[in-house]
Amino acid sequence: MVMVDLHCHLLPGVDDGSKSMAISLRLAREATENGVTHALLTPHHMNGRYVNHKKDVIKETQAFADELAKHNIPLTVFPGQEVRINGNLLQALDDDDILFADEGGQYLMLEFPDDDVPHYTKQMIFYLQQRGITPVIVHPERNTMIMDHPDILYDLLSKGCLSQITASSYVGTFGKKVAHFSRQLIAAGQGYVFASDAHDLPGRKYEMRQAFDQLESEFGPRMVACYQQNARSIINGGNVPLNELKKIKKKRFWLF
Repeated sequence: MVMVDLHCHLLPGVDDGSKSMAISLRLAREATENGVTHALLTPHHMNGRYVNHKKDVIKETQAFADELAKHNIPLTVFPGQEVRINGNLLQALDDDDILFADEGGQYLMLEFPDDDVPHYTKQMIFYLQQRGITPVIVHPERNTMIMDHPDILYDLLSKGCLSQITASSYVGTFGKKVAHFSRQLIAAGQGYVFASDAHDLPGRKYEMRQAFDQLESEFGPRMVACYQQNARSIINGGNVPLNELKKIKKKRFWLF
């Protein structure tokens, strides 16, 4: 059974993920123990702190793949980036410095700041889509602005974006509020795939198997099959059917 992890920070020493090759190999073993067979390695890029150029990520990924083979760890890895939305993104695309989730350059793993969705987001996504690029919005369930204003994500998904929910968010590692919102997104058709977003940080481990077990329990095996197929389709550059979306209603608290 092929299980794809589209978002993880296993490359050693390039961002806030793994700090050494030994840690990277441990995380890779954890991935395979969770059933992951293929992983897109997505170091932070252009987020104000880390810059990981395309050519460097490709080189580092090959070196890591060689180490995985030496240690008989059955994980197939691909070079990628977690790209922060920013004003220089189109220029980076023109400079061929952006890695996609697929070799065909269709799916882009796109990150927002933790507590904001920039005012130019809709315009930037329009420009990306004009180039035939489908943004996959990573971990929207942890973005505080989206949590407070869920119509922001609904509008972006309505325009053809996809979304990636972090497995650990859904199972409660980031707290009850994030877990509840993750569940709301899934129920509203506003989730497409799970990914680990694994780091070498407390609470940032592999919980993919637990997330899929919970998804099956709460939403049924068809949802599990859909999420897993979507991840395979993204990394293969295939078609991902758009969900029927529902809006998430915010509870109103009145003071008298």
